[in-house]
Amino acid sequence: MAIASASPTELTKNVTLRIDGREVTVADGTTILEAAAQLGIEIPALCHDPRYDPVGVCRMCVVDVGARVYAAACVRPCEEGMEVSTKNAQLERQRSMLTELLLSDQPEPERDPKETTTGDNELLVLVRQYGLSRQDGLPQGQGRGIDDSNPVISVNHDACILCDRCVRACDDIQGNDVIGRSGKGYTTRIAFDLNDPMGESSCVTCGECVAACPTGALTNKPLHGVPIRPREELRQVESVCPYCGVGCALTFHVDDERHAIAFAEGRDQPGSKGRLCVKGRYGWDYARSPQRLTVPLIRRDDSYPKGPLSSDVKGDGRGQRKPGGLVDYDEVMPHFREATWEEALDLIATRLVAIRDEHGPGAIAGFGSAKCSNEEAYLFQKLIRAGFGTNNVDHCTRLCHASSVAALFEGIGSGAVSTTYGDIVNADVAILTGSNAAANHPVASSFFKQAQRRGTKLIVVDPRRERMAEHADIYCQIKPGTDVAFYNGIMHEIIERGLIDREFIAHRTTSYGELAKMVKQYPPERAGQICGVSPAVIREVARLWGEAEAGIVFWGMGISQHTTGTDNARCLIALCAITGNVGRAGTGLHPLRGQNNVQGASDVGLIPMFYPDYQPVDRPAVRERFEAAWGCSLDPQRGLTVTEIVASALTGGVRGMYMMGENPFLSDPNINKVRKALGALEFLAVQDIFLTETAEFADVVLPASSYLEKDGTYTNTDRRVQLGRKVLDPPGQARVDWEIVQDIANRVGLPMTYESPGEIFDELVSLMPNYTNLHYDNLGPTGKLYPNPDPEGSDGTVVLFEESFNTDDGLAHLVPAEWMPARELPNEEFPFVLNTGRLLEHWHTGSMTRRSFALDAIAPKAIVFLHPGDAERLGIADGDFARVTSRRGSIELEARISHRETAGSCFIPFHFREAAANLLTIDEIDPIGKIPEFKFCAVRIEPAEARTAVAADETRVGESART
Repeated sequence: MAIASASPTELTKNVTLRIDGREVTVADGTTILEAAAQLGIEIPALCHDPRYDPVGVCRMCVVDVGARVYAAACVRPCEEGMEVSTKNAQLERQRSMLTELLLSDQPEPERDPKETTTGDNELLVLVRQYGLSRQDGLPQGQGRGIDDSNPVISVNHDACILCDRCVRACDDIQGNDVIGRSGKGYTTRIAFDLNDPMGESSCVTCGECVAACPTGALTNKPLHGVPIRPREELRQVESVCPYCGVGCALTFHVDDERHAIAFAEGRDQPGSKGRLCVKGRYGWDYARSPQRLTVPLIRRDDSYPKGPLSSDVKGDGRGQRKPGGLVDYDEVMPHFREATWEEALDLIATRLVAIRDEHGPGAIAGFGSAKCSNEEAYLFQKLIRAGFGTNNVDHCTRLCHASSVAALFEGIGSGAVSTTYGDIVNADVAILTGSNAAANHPVASSFFKQAQRRGTKLIVVDPRRERMAEHADIYCQIKPGTDVAFYNGIMHEIIERGLIDREFIAHRTTSYGELAKMVKQYPPERAGQICGVSPAVIREVARLWGEAEAGIVFWGMGISQHTTGTDNARCLIALCAITGNVGRAGTGLHPLRGQNNVQGASDVGLIPMFYPDYQPVDRPAVRERFEAAWGCSLDPQRGLTVTEIVASALTGGVRGMYMMGENPFLSDPNINKVRKALGALEFLAVQDIFLTETAEFADVVLPASSYLEKDGTYTNTDRRVQLGRKVLDPPGQARVDWEIVQDIANRVGLPMTYESPGEIFDELVSLMPNYTNLHYDNLGPTGKLYPNPDPEGSDGTVVLFEESFNTDDGLAHLVPAEWMPARELPNEEFPFVLNTGRLLEHWHTGSMTRRSFALDAIAPKAIVFLHPGDAERLGIADGDFARVTSRRGSIELEARISHRETAGSCFIPFHFREAAANLLTIDEIDPIGKIPEFKFCAVRIEPAEARTAVAADETRVGESART
């Protein structure tokens, strides 16, 4: 029987009241503070922030409602007929007295700033408002201490008024649960964990507490001698974060006198909502590094043959590196000479054209960067394709989500996310799989934690028990490399229980029968035997997912970075499709993108098999369209991927390369193989902001610009296209990347005359249907989601595929997957599984983050994380050095005992040159996505002191690597 739904007006009860003699009607449940704000009446408050649930502890906002006692306006709801007075003589006397009491405990400021880094010092604003001074107050109270243990945040307990805003910021917004209270009476103060110093606690230095503090008890420390000054003395620049794919909006406060950034803070945007992590708030100072490249460099004639020039990557984590850097400039720079821009650009063009003419276009390849803007990525791929005549162009997406994109295109016809990370608020159940979101996408993870606290069932699936597992309703610690078996078991149980969406399957999918036949072979008992999760838990996950009205799946590189990565993603697509969890609010598929512009770089064609907007290069009609647009003939064959280009260089196929912002020497698997490939190139041009390990093999090095030094657009994991704005000038002779690419294009016979990023953006939009209607002028301060039929009146499309998918027939193509073991399994000689990934504080090869004061201070060294039982059996204690050896190499680094690891596995971050994890990793690739197996290879672990016993084996491993 159909039930008539109530209208919004029937569901919402309104109340009418008078505030300071003015009538206002508000929704039932609205607080007096909120109602007053609608009238433009300001009521002072110190403990209140609209982003947090009100608590009413400061009592500064009390108002007269005609009752026996005053009411706190931030918590008292409005009532019908209520008469409210917000300002009278008695109220003002009470507020003045409260301010005077709070002032009495405040420390004497070194200066009298009108503002602090957290916003207006709200207590001092009230002090001035009531005409108070310290002489008017009581004697200053006994000090409670200063905590300077954190490298970038200062804690002054004497300035704290116990408003609990920092507590709520940490708990309710970021979901980190670090800050509370300790002590009693006058000795009460905010506390980190069990009253630890902030720098020794579990604090992740996101700075949310600094942004929340109203008094200056929590403040940013000056970086590099640039003082924190009042905002009106600084220049504000609105931009976006350069790190992960979340693409948080931030504001830089710039000291033009010192040509430097004083501090950064989050700003409102529909996705990030003003939040930042440690990298976004404190990780921007790498741009000021004295190691920035400032002039073009050409290799000296006596520095051939090429090879690594600084202390070799031997994998000894005990080795000392130069302060503030990775590559030893003192060793490397003598092998290069300074050159003019004209000489360097002419040499690049001449040598690459000569190689192309002699060996054919296929002898040229280019690596672009997901750190660069959409405009720079677009021009770079256009240069390689139209200037050199080859599709051999790729970037780090090949090492990130290439297998996810391959499965998504095959299954639903689009490589982009089907909904935003914020849409989790509408989900009944969310699966977070193969993702250490708290470290890799920390701001997105804060929304996941909030959703779980509000009732969304959160299921976390990962071999490592990372921080998000602590917030999960169900945590499944699967064995490494068993994702297909686990999800086949889930789908088996969903089908067995009849929890599938039969109508969705019938009208919007194909090949369900083949899928059902495959997963029938994976009852929970068999799936559990393979993946290590009990059949009961598999059944419970299936029940929760199958019974949910709305379910969404988020995944990271724990799904994609396998030789079975495409199959892993196929399972997730099928899981959503058979339950109808695509195309509605709170449903969908979201691969959390790694780099800040990996989505945008892929969108604009920085991949070998697609032109911009994922239009296939081997489709004649598509190719003809781009030939007409670019005015030249184009290669009809798909190009080589990152891993294939490295292999081709070893066999004399690819002979000349142009790399913009990539460092494959550390980022690619099997470094020994990459080293040999780079050394085999006839010519290599590297364009970067620092002298990287890859640049040591270059013939020409060009000084590029960081994202802080240029304008451009960036597309985040949500499909949000945002403007990044210039904050500082490039150092020395360093130039903006798109201008460098344009100058090379003109020298190789591809005319380019662009005058601004906006002009390039207009061209790429004209060739990309999904970006239709977007312009520089309508992106605004918060950007726009694509597709967007009305950018002037809409933020864009949140949920895709409401009616049909982007496949040729409009249906989701279900592809069954059989579980297959990893290519290299543990054995008696190499009994452990190595998993690699990122730390919260660092990024990829560390060229940026290891030159950031805060990030390097918090996480300065390479570490191998070991299960306690494994460590005890190996005789390795926490802090000892361990030797980790694979069939390809060996490294030594400090061991940390970790309850997060699966027994028989270890985890090594890949940011550290001195203990390069990719010396160990295998270069086997997924046959579809061509992505390497970063998440699984066999290793041996032993105490580092055991040198004699392994000397012969080390020699054998080295010889094997060289072979």
